[in-house]
Amino acid sequence: MERKSGILLHPTSLPDTPFCGTFGETARLWLNDLAENGIRVWQFLPLAPPDSLGSPYSSPSSFAFNPWFLDANDLVRDGFLEAGLENLSSKTQGSEKRVDFQLANTKVKNLSSSLVDYWGKQSAIAKEEFGKWCDKQFWLDDHSIFMELKFQNENLPWWEWPEKFASYDKKRLENWKKHNEKELLGHNLIQWHLFRQWQSIRELAKNLGICLFGDVPFYVAKDSADVWSNRSLFSILTNSNTYLQSGVPPDYFSETGQLWGNPVYRWSRHKANKFKWWRRRISRHLEQVDLLRLDHFRALEAYWAIPGKHQTAEKGFWLPSPGKELLGLVRKDCGGFLPLVAEDLGLINSKVEKLRDDYELAGMKILQFAFDGNCDNPYLPENIKDENWIVYTGTHDNSTSLGWWRSIDQDKKEQIKNRILDYENFSSWELIRMGMGTNAKLFVAPMQDLLNLDDGARLNKPGTIENNWSWRLNSNDSNIKEALEKYGFLAEEYKR
Repeated sequence: MERKSGILLHPTSLPDTPFCGTFGETARLWLNDLAENGIRVWQFLPLAPPDSLGSPYSSPSSFAFNPWFLDANDLVRDGFLEAGLENLSSKTQGSEKRVDFQLANTKVKNLSSSLVDYWGKQSAIAKEEFGKWCDKQFWLDDHSIFMELKFQNENLPWWEWPEKFASYDKKRLENWKKHNEKELLGHNLIQWHLFRQWQSIRELAKNLGICLFGDVPFYVAKDSADVWSNRSLFSILTNSNTYLQSGVPPDYFSETGQLWGNPVYRWSRHKANKFKWWRRRISRHLEQVDLLRLDHFRALEAYWAIPGKHQTAEKGFWLPSPGKELLGLVRKDCGGFLPLVAEDLGLINSKVEKLRDDYELAGMKILQFAFDGNCDNPYLPENIKDENWIVYTGTHDNSTSLGWWRSIDQDKKEQIKNRILDYENFSSWELIRMGMGTNAKLFVAPMQDLLNLDDGARLNKPGTIENNWSWRLNSNDSNIKEALEKYGFLAEEYKR
């Protein structure tokens, strides 16, 4: 990769739609704005369906697209939806200031019904194309069955469904499928159209010279099609209880550690079939993007396993992971080069670093972590000497840079006083400028930092459940155009 600059902005945050951003005109305009200003990388979070709190890192299906992203106007344009039905989602219009999860889900249900109702009027060519696509999607049947069963069981987790559905049995489900063909068609059509629309976005990005930089969570949610249909690959007992769960150990930030609660992998089962599920998962994501961040990379070397009944992460223990074997096979699948980025933040040791470096993966550096008074801090701009890094002001899990500045104590502010241009009127651009000037091949800033927003615009605050994942750009904000132009000029100045 040549020296480049990028912006972190999840598609839900795109403006100009009543509910959330889509794979339609709003995304096309965004890509054109990036290209016009010489910004060559668009980074976003996982494109999978979110959980009930809006998080794409705890998805009910790690192979599917988020149905919220389906653009109704493009469906009308392409003849798959009857004109006049673009706004069939709800009588109550959404807010352009925040993503309304409930209204977004209502939109999807209504779109699904309308697509099915209009399907009979589609051409034989469209139906043939759809059928061929469905046949190639190994994950689609399980996804659609799971999502429909979840809907029919009042959104309860799969282990609380009636036993005949909770215990995944393909033969037993055949009769149910026959009585739910219309509903399953709706789920399948949603995913097909999302695929079509995203392929259009990929094509545009390629033509504009923009790299699409995606993200894949390390673990998957227990309440997911993945675990429900592949229970033997995860730490799930026959009674559906989790016997080992994920998290990280106690550290400086938390006396009890972090308990995430996902079932950990039964690596012996994955090794036995040459990591088929994992390889399919990575391959699926690399069909969608040019570069892929692997979240919680350190768990490919060793992972923190916590007994299933524990309520904190304190009494977990480290277990080895077969990351070397898995990455070796994925590299072969990719033709010898791994377009992956290691999210190597947190408790990283030399073994994790060696695994990352042996496979020539770029790692991450966060400037907000740099200023602790230690001249050896690896996040300090002058200590980022290697090119194979991606530098950020902060990520989606951090405060905005303005919020960070307002939260740090006076001693820390004094430590960096000589590094910033306007100490009395600090803005996010101070950290952006520092990041641009590093040796790293790629520098990325969240869009909130380009707009110099405070923590009211923060996308996620780990450990909390309120007001996360819902921030959006305001299309009426005249500062957006100015911020993109300023970022482009700065990138040009630093030869990015």
